[in-house]
Amino acid sequence: MARALRLYAGPRARRHIERHGLAPQDISVVPGAAGGPKGLILGPLDRFIFGEWLPRSQQPVHLVGASIGAWRMATACLDQAVPAFERLERDYIAQDYEPEPGRKTPSPRQVSERFAANLADFYGGRVRQVLDHPRYRVHIVTSRGRHLLSREHRFGTPLGYLGAYLCNGVHRRALCAWLERVVFSSGRDAQALSLPFDQQDYRTRQVHLTEANFQPALQASCSIPFLLQAVHDIPGAPPGAYWDGGITDYHLHLNYAAAHPQGLVLYPHFQKAVVPGWLDKAWRWRHGATAFLDNTLVLAPDPLWVQGLPNGKLPDRTDFTRHGSDLAGRMKVWQAAASASRQLADEFAQWLERPEAGRVEAL
Repeated sequence: MARALRLYAGPRARRHIERHGLAPQDISVVPGAAGGPKGLILGPLDRFIFGEWLPRSQQPVHLVGASIGAWRMATACLDQAVPAFERLERDYIAQDYEPEPGRKTPSPRQVSERFAANLADFYGGRVRQVLDHPRYRVHIVTSRGRHLLSREHRFGTPLGYLGAYLCNGVHRRALCAWLERVVFSSGRDAQALSLPFDQQDYRTRQVHLTEANFQPALQASCSIPFLLQAVHDIPGAPPGAYWDGGITDYHLHLNYAAAHPQGLVLYPHFQKAVVPGWLDKAWRWRHGATAFLDNTLVLAPDPLWVQGLPNGKLPDRTDFTRHGSDLAGRMKVWQAAASASRQLADEFAQWLERPEAGRVEAL
């Protein structure tokens, strides 16, 4: 059987593994990237890491997530995390949005309303488990619009995103003119909040995550522009329109090394590259690792292994178009990919028993 898992690490993380191996108490941060259906292949790793491995330690751990990554990280904070992750996988695979009469595709309003109902059902009665977890602090990343993007508008929003695209093409920090990073962080004391990464790279605000803003913040973090509606005026946060956290921080390429010089970042990811923002996908020169990731260990599938999945790729949003109204066909493909990804978790568990430094490649 072909090897599924590859390990990539920044220089500081590689030195630590060479000298000490890897223990659960070494971990300070776990990020969860945006990426929609691609996140399905991380389910078995999530269940192993949060259900078996990290519980062997006692240190606080920061969980940072955008879009589906935020949903995953919040799920890790539930009392029964393993069955919750299993349900997340089932619910995500089974999602179906029948277009309204006269439309070929579901409207953003329809998708947003259905998604809000699904979140309410998933976390109903359990939000305090997320907020009060004794070890984990969750950080939900959203993108707040500025200027033309401060309110969702039929004409202003497309123009605003065109401006954002052009500014980002010049320099990533220029994107701040249109969108800022707003992070909703759990913690018992709003005055003692801190982020697990340095904030100097990009315009950033932090908001205390509460029962009142948990669902709108999580929904905003998953609200892809033009596919879902923006979430406006989240309680406790600056007024305005909030969209998918992946726009500003697609793969959470954040400066963890500056904020956690002693701890390691364990990053289950669906590829080697940690792309800064969604608008950076086309700019390949921005996909390389930086000093921000010096203490990061990325767990990612081998590209050759991915070729053996249905359709020779990871699940992604194009599958909605590929399968059209064939819900059963899409579900079968996604379930097959999720089942195959158990090999990733099995190989990581085996490597942890004998953490061979030679298997860890440069990030």
